[in-house]
Amino acid sequence: MLQRFLDPSVLSGLSSLDLVAKTVVDGFISGLHRSPDFGFSQEFAEYRMYNPGDDLRHVDWNVFARTERAYLKRYRGETNCQVNVLLDTSGSMKYGSKGMEKLEYAKFLAASVLYLAHLQRDAAGLVVFDDEVRNFVAPSTRQGQLHRLLHGVEQAQAGKRTDLSRPFSHLMDFLRRRGMIAVVSDFWDIPEKLIETIAPLRFRGNEVVLFHLLDPEEIHPKLKHPVMLEDLETGEQMEVTPDYAAHEYRDKMNAHLQDIESRAKGAGMDYFLVDTSRPLDAALREYLALRTGRL
Repeated sequence: MLQRFLDPSVLSGLSSLDLVAKTVVDGFISGLHRSPDFGFSQEFAEYRMYNPGDDLRHVDWNVFARTERAYLKRYRGETNCQVNVLLDTSGSMKYGSKGMEKLEYAKFLAASVLYLAHLQRDAAGLVVFDDEVRNFVAPSTRQGQLHRLLHGVEQAQAGKRTDLSRPFSHLMDFLRRRGMIAVVSDFWDIPEKLIETIAPLRFRGNEVVLFHLLDPEEIHPKLKHPVMLEDLETGEQMEVTPDYAAHEYRDKMNAHLQDIESRAKGAGMDYFLVDTSRPLDAALREYLALRTGRL
């Protein structure tokens, strides 16, 4: 099957966020040819024989490899699952070294997750936050919900500092059913504090996924001469040399990433680092393959 790898620059040229979401989801689903279990929460019901005209995405290719007969997996029509996306719009999300800000990439990711939830008939919701909750769309499956969600993502603007305690406290107030919570953020905070803030949602039986978005220059900066860097949230400045970036910064960044991942997994959460120069459909496909144990 055709596998479309969509560079961020290609996505940014599309005319609308719903088109971005559809293009990304169609792109990475086309690569999941080893299994139709492409979503977050579908519940298997039964097999039936393939008939001409059926959607090939639902063919169980593992069974086909063993029997040379095509069977489709059928799923219960309603998963009764909630998928809530928490989108970080703090000042640091404005950074982008190659023409695309982290926030724009985060919007594409959030829209794609919400669109996938919509395809599964899950009740999807949205919380947009920086140091306050800036927008909240309650999870629902009612008509027009996808439009409300994508409009909320589209209208999100970079704000101030990050304060996860407020949006997560807000989420705890209305969350009554177990489901999946996807947090899209650059997580520029102390790892211990981050995980302690998020962990209570996991204790209620929810699946929590941390999508850690970072620009490639934040992960592996390449400096040819000293530069003055400014914190987008505090305005503080610091001179950085190429030697510092190549050695001390690299070690500190690696330790930071390892600390977050270790603490997240220790708390029973999924953690997935996303380099914003990477094609989004490929990143999503890798995450969902890891999630279902196919890699």
